[in-house]
Amino acid sequence: MLWVKAFHILFVMAWMAGLFYLPRILVHYVEGKAAGEDVRRLVIMGQKLLRFSGVMAVLALGLGIWLWLGFGFSGGWLHAKLGFVLLLLAYHGQSWRYIQRMAQGREIRSSVFFRVYNEGALLIVIPILILVTVKPF
Repeated sequence: MLWVKAFHILFVMAWMAGLFYLPRILVHYVEGKAAGEDVRRLVIMGQKLLRFSGVMAVLALGLGIWLWLGFGFSGGWLHAKLGFVLLLLAYHGQSWRYIQRMAQGREIRSSVFFRVYNEGALLIVIPILILVTVKPF
């Protein structure tokens, strides 16, 4: 079961790397488009990173379910963690919507918004890490 846990952590890290970088691509896209620059490469990068991040999320979630089945579903900390994981999935879904709008050339939010939005994934991951490590309840 330790191998499953190790790969779960690895895939979560890869998933988070994608979620941390996607908003930065959106920042550069919005600023580049406003400056009249060619932003086609950023669209491709965003789509590829989103695809990679999605695969990592599926692998992380699959292994997480495997761990859940192996260790059981006990402790309030796990319920809280799963709530934050759902928030992270919602964040991923919203990032997907922004990348889709970017790929379609539709108007998306400002670069300032995406700079703030970039911190959202971190604010969701911090409680997950605390809950998994400390198991406060």
